[in-house]
Amino acid sequence: MTPEARQRPDVAAILARLPRPPLEVDARILDRLADADSPRGLVAVARLPRPGLDALPVVSQGVYVFAEGLQDPGNLGALARSTEAFGGSALVLAPGSVHPNHPRALRASAGSLLRLPVATRSSLDALRTRLGALEPRCLALVPHGGDDLLGADLSGTLVLLLGAEGPGLSADALDGATGRLTIPFASPVESLNATVAAAVALFEIRRRRATAAVNPPA
Repeated sequence: MTPEARQRPDVAAILARLPRPPLEVDARILDRLADADSPRGLVAVARLPRPGLDALPVVSQGVYVFAEGLQDPGNLGALARSTEAFGGSALVLAPGSVHPNHPRALRASAGSLLRLPVATRSSLDALRTRLGALEPRCLALVPHGGDDLLGADLSGTLVLLLGAEGPGLSADALDGATGRLTIPFASPVESLNATVAAAVALFEIRRRRATAAVNPPA
């Protein structure tokens, strides 16, 4: 901690909860220790366990995001933020994806990766088994050829399948999907960033369900 940080009310509230006071260092030393572009004057080392699929909540009518091959920590953080913002139940990452504890992923998530249930190195089959009693539908987001998101059936417990930019979803994931969704967009755009596509789909699911709750079918 820098001496300047001690004077801030937000830091004082943190200090009151610590079992022992932090070491005070010159701001130039803390700048070298921190990997943030603009350190806030307080640095800690913490362990953040990721317990896996067995700890994921099983939520009836829940929406789960299953992502393959995400390599950019910033994209993962943004995906977690969108998943939490639009009421997603959990985020599940296939083997080979960037780890959710990556510093840039944590910062880009704006806290969502500290709150949202996340499982790493998990397969779609294992997730389907975990949610088996809910009979989830696995809907693959594809740039072309799927059901139009604006008219598709988005009811029930859903698993939204998301692939990385470029390669997209693997053949195994597409084979395991029970349906495919495509977001309508204007030409000449050929596709959307994977995280943006997930945010659009999650928002539409939330919007549709909120509308149905206010105006239930007769």
